[in-house]
Amino acid sequence: MVNPIDKPTLQRVFINRLPITWLAAVFVVFVCLSLVAIDGWQSWSARRVQLQEAKVATTNMATAIAQHADDTIKEADTALVGLVERVQTDGTSPAALERLHRLLVQRVGELDQLNGLFVYDEKGNWLVNSMASMPANVNNADRNYFIYHRKHLDSAPFIGLPIQSRSNGAWILTVSRRINHPDGSFAGVALATINMDYFNKFYDHFEIGKRGAIVLALDAGMMLTRRPLLYDSIGKNIANSTVFVNYVSRSKFGTISIVSSQDGVKRIHSFRHVEHYPLFVVAALSEEEILAVWLSDTYLHSAGVALLLLVLVVFGFHLVRQIQRRVHAEAEIVQARDALLTLNKTLEQLSLQDSLTGLSNRRHFDIALEKEFKRAMRNGRSLALIMIDADYFKQYNDMYGHTEGDECLRTISQIVKSNQNRPGDLAVRYGGEELAILLPDTDLRGAMTIAENIRYHVHRLAIEHSGSPFGVVTISAGVEAYVPFRNEQLPLELVQAADKALYNAKADGRNRVCFNTNIDKATLVDEV
Repeated sequence: MVNPIDKPTLQRVFINRLPITWLAAVFVVFVCLSLVAIDGWQSWSARRVQLQEAKVATTNMATAIAQHADDTIKEADTALVGLVERVQTDGTSPAALERLHRLLVQRVGELDQLNGLFVYDEKGNWLVNSMASMPANVNNADRNYFIYHRKHLDSAPFIGLPIQSRSNGAWILTVSRRINHPDGSFAGVALATINMDYFNKFYDHFEIGKRGAIVLALDAGMMLTRRPLLYDSIGKNIANSTVFVNYVSRSKFGTISIVSSQDGVKRIHSFRHVEHYPLFVVAALSEEEILAVWLSDTYLHSAGVALLLLVLVVFGFHLVRQIQRRVHAEAEIVQARDALLTLNKTLEQLSLQDSLTGLSNRRHFDIALEKEFKRAMRNGRSLALIMIDADYFKQYNDMYGHTEGDECLRTISQIVKSNQNRPGDLAVRYGGEELAILLPDTDLRGAMTIAENIRYHVHRLAIEHSGSPFGVVTISAGVEAYVPFRNEQLPLELVQAADKALYNAKADGRNRVCFNTNIDKATLVDEV
């Protein structure tokens, strides 16, 4: 009876009967397709990252512009509050108006955004203003802000449409408040006028490309100003626009990508309502301009891949011709295996490094901590850990931007890395702005010395940080060190202890080094 051939044997026989040249050709085609797929995926990922960064940029831009508008109007409104209180208290006698005129001149000189401050009586006649002389027979009873306050009893500020000043002809934004008689009846209006150029000059500081735009508008949908400023920008009604109808009118802030119905340009729009006043801002960047650099790099990469594919095809053709020789085929297999091992080793090294700071990453730290903890346990040697955190780093990012924040973190990381003095020491980015340095064969005093050295050199850099009470970027550090005992302590306990010491350093005022071990702390501090 003939024994049946098992399935694995049949598979080996089938593969051995396939033409070796056909297998080589399939392999070359597979590699080429893989390269194309990998390059395409990387290019698409780069595009996604580029757009995401642009969304963050437009969001930050809209936030800054909204804050600027809020601060600008609030300063003018604060002046109006004092002006209304003075008129209602001191009255409008000639002496009171003379004192008030001097005050208005002073306030306009103090605030760059102000075009002027004015007070009108209940009939719209000018009582006093911040100008050197009072124009004769001027009446503003026809202005929309005057009509509004005459009809409304509330004392809230009113922001009107941009108008051309009757005093100097410039485009101005009006902020006004109602003045009442002692019995609550209408007594007039206090008005502050803000130069529209003040907003436009601020918007000129932002890089928005040739097709980007910045808009400041009333919540009702009337545009106040725009960059670039078009002939019909001031006072234009945008309440029917897609951005306003579908997004601005429904949410306080947001970021969307839409195609303009006016010029067909796809833009990333970030909008935000001003916190204290009925205004909103929109910052928009052209997606085509955002992706211009990425597109150029993609063309360059594609050309490189095409050249590489050509090389691979030529190489594959030669391989197919020569692969019939058994010895040469085996040599090629060994070479491919070695290249793969080298690539895997390189990838493994890259997987253990943080791309932003150049330090080891959290994965590397977890591996090293486990290994060094066991070694310290076996040898009865002390193992130390320093946890480091940048003080007020969120405020630094908010004030200077994430680009500057990344640069600051890289600078601090270099100082931490410079204290990695021995082959066993390991400096890592633990997470966010938190760094760590693992120190085998180091006691608490040695670790405290290193931590204080890091803190001192970071402070000495004098990186400006107006959001910190120290005025510069500083770090806090927590230190722990001990000889671990078998079956009594775990590696995580060392991290928790150092992290607790870091918490104490922050709780004690930041810009300091604390330790968690219960020893004579006064003696240790004096020695350090």
